[in-house]
Amino acid sequence: MLQLPKSQRKKPLASRSEAYELCRGTTAKHSKTFYIGTMLMPTEKRRAIWAIYVWCRRTDELVDGSESHLTTPETLDCWEKQLESVFAGQPIEDPDVALVDTLESFPIDIQPFRDMIAGQRMDLARSRYETFEELRLYCYRVAGTVGLMSNAVLGVDNRHHSTPWTPSSNYVPTEEAIALGIANQLTNILRDVGEDAQRGRIYLPLEDLALFDYSEQDLFNGVVDERWRALMRFEIQRARKFYAQAEKGIHYLNSDSRWPVWTALMLYRGILDAIERNQYDVFNQRAFVPKPRKMLYLPVAWLRAQAL
Repeated sequence: MLQLPKSQRKKPLASRSEAYELCRGTTAKHSKTFYIGTMLMPTEKRRAIWAIYVWCRRTDELVDGSESHLTTPETLDCWEKQLESVFAGQPIEDPDVALVDTLESFPIDIQPFRDMIAGQRMDLARSRYETFEELRLYCYRVAGTVGLMSNAVLGVDNRHHSTPWTPSSNYVPTEEAIALGIANQLTNILRDVGEDAQRGRIYLPLEDLALFDYSEQDLFNGVVDERWRALMRFEIQRARKFYAQAEKGIHYLNSDSRWPVWTALMLYRGILDAIERNQYDVFNQRAFVPKPRKMLYLPVAWLRAQAL
């Protein structure tokens, strides 16, 4: 059999354990808040969530990463073909090995992954959103989809929600999972207003800016005045409504998933509190939840997971 020179041979893909470790390290490095929540999950579930997170991050970096200037619609076409290969059980790159294994263990549908890629196509095509409905579609595609991807891993337990007249109720908290993703993305948008402005992007709906008589130029200049604070209070209230909707779905999850999901929700919602503590100045101060405060959330989340 003809053998290729060593320089032309394809490097062997990572083993399953190596791929999961790669995903764990990437999650821990780039999303410390989210990582804390995953560490409360059983091993198989946490590894699956890491694999999903890393695929989502790699997708996002095509448009927001250091080489995003090279990304074209054709790039995303190729990425979608690679996704199809993964779902066919044929990994292309090392992180794919973990995702292929995850797909063998959990019944995850491909459509939310396709929808996320569609969200990246929106980022390529536009840098403004006129209305919240337009922004909501974007938030669903780039983040609400994560809730749908995760549902199969987290699992649903309907034993405590059935009734004598509906003994086999199989309710799946789909809308609540999407709401959590949208809430998280709105939180990201509010936290990152200044960073996005430096790239010429405004994710806040232009109709909202007009409502508070705050212009695009004001935003690019980083103006923090009463108009801006009123606008931010309005946007934070909207994000919290989505978190409240998401809360209603947690008690449908398997018992071993409720604590980590409550923790992740509370930690991420805490960023909104941090924005308020910073007097809504997201141009000069990055909002984050301090580690001592993160630790305080854990027992509260545990109690809610038992009681709600």
